[in-house]
Amino acid sequence: RTRHASSGATRARRSTPRPRGAMLAGARPRLTRLAVAKTALLVCDVQTRFADVIFGFDSLVRTSAVLVKTAAKLDVPVVVTEQYPKAFQRTVPAIADVLPPPVAAAPTGDSSSSSSAAAAGSRVFEKTKFSMCTDDVAAHLTALGCEAVVLCGLETHVCVLQTALDLLERGLDVVVCADAVSSQRRFDRAVALKRLDAAGAALSTTESVIFELLGDKNHPKFKEVSALVKENQDIAKTSELLTFE
Repeated sequence: RTRHASSGATRARRSTPRPRGAMLAGARPRLTRLAVAKTALLVCDVQTRFADVIFGFDSLVRTSAVLVKTAAKLDVPVVVTEQYPKAFQRTVPAIADVLPPPVAAAPTGDSSSSSSAAAAGSRVFEKTKFSMCTDDVAAHLTALGCEAVVLCGLETHVCVLQTALDLLERGLDVVVCADAVSSQRRFDRAVALKRLDAAGAALSTTESVIFELLGDKNHPKFKEVSALVKENQDIAKTSELLTFE
């Protein structure tokens, strides 16, 4: 009976699902709300070379540009990566041209909200690693005092996924805009979104993220940001990315 009871307890433990987004002991509970002073927008590898091969590329670019313009309005830092630009060229002009002014590295060791506000702007990092979470990017996010990131770009099942996994392991909250990520194959995108969700990233939409960062209709930038919401709604009318398939 003791052996059977022990086996039953073992089966129960094995069948108990791991809490969504579970972290090591002592890690911060998840998932917190997005706060402007503690959030950065990450734009992953939206480069010219991929224009003809990524599913819904034009919709991804236009939606990501709305996120960048929103970040600029609300003083949310923007981090852009470019995967081996010698081969894959630079960030597409539709995004590069609307980036907030470039900034130097945030002061190391100063993670106060005032430091984050002072460093609000954009930085572009070249990389060969698939994940955006290179040493330089990780140091920049730490210096900014980031506790959460909003993630868009490509490809969902490679660079976006590995970025999210790396940042989750570092204890950051990760919000993936499902209408602003894609892959060459729709199936890869769909599977990656499910894995991101299972790993603890929060799946959201561009409009939801915008309103969460805005917070209140009395926000001084409400009217300007509302125009970006309308722009995003127009994009959504023809977007191929409003699906999990």
